[in-house]
Amino acid sequence: MNHYEQKQAERKAKLETRAQQAETQAAATYGQAREMGEAIPFGQPILVGHHSEGRDRKYRERIHNTYGKAFDLQKKAEHYADKAASVGKGGISSDDPDAITKLTRELEQLTVNQDRMKKINQVIRKHKDDSEGQRGALLDLGYSEDSAQKLTTPDYAGRLGFPSYALTNNNANIRRIQQRIKQLQANQERVPVSVQGTGYAYAEDVEENRVMFTFDGKPEKATREILKRHGFRWSPTRGAWMRQLNNAAIWQAKAVMQILNQSSDS
Repeated sequence: MNHYEQKQAERKAKLETRAQQAETQAAATYGQAREMGEAIPFGQPILVGHHSEGRDRKYRERIHNTYGKAFDLQKKAEHYADKAASVGKGGISSDDPDAITKLTRELEQLTVNQDRMKKINQVIRKHKDDSEGQRGALLDLGYSEDSAQKLTTPDYAGRLGFPSYALTNNNANIRRIQQRIKQLQANQERVPVSVQGTGYAYAEDVEENRVMFTFDGKPEKATREILKRHGFRWSPTRGAWMRQLNNAAIWQAKAVMQILNQSSDS
């Protein structure tokens, strides 16, 4: 497990802990609400005009609010549980130091799939109008009887084998991953950049894979809005306004620095 995977595992564990804490609090709060409700006899109405009316209404409102708090805590528990379940499910992150290796493996599999789909379609075209010949050829290629049957059975549009959109989509994924690998390789060749401006510092941190701005204290609201418009987000742990290192981020950072420098000159 590399440091990125370790960080993801820690984040997942932290979210799972928060989910469990909220679940426990929800159960306790729900139990409290039920216990409060048991103090009122079943079916007992509010005695309008009685000296106890005001107190009774307030007590029932407290019960209602306590149930509401329990339901809110349950939603909070589900929220954290969903976030924990999604950790690591968003594909291969550019922050992963093994990203190029993992993307290369994925690229190889997509390329194999592309060649496989092409070969199957070629076999099916070669034995056009001969379903038995098509299935036999696929069996010779090592496909199971069930797979051969499915591939030679027309779909809702009368197509056999793999439709053209399947090859087009797979090929688009191949190009996308090739581009990502190219970008990550370019990032590895970058050198760290550090610029000291008036009231701010700018850095391109190759190791962290981040472009970032830091300020002498909290920047003004106008400056924060400029950063947000250009895709930068505040990182409390890093104490900086950051976004992932890539060409687009560097271009946006230059635009931010131009605005900040013009403001300091005026």
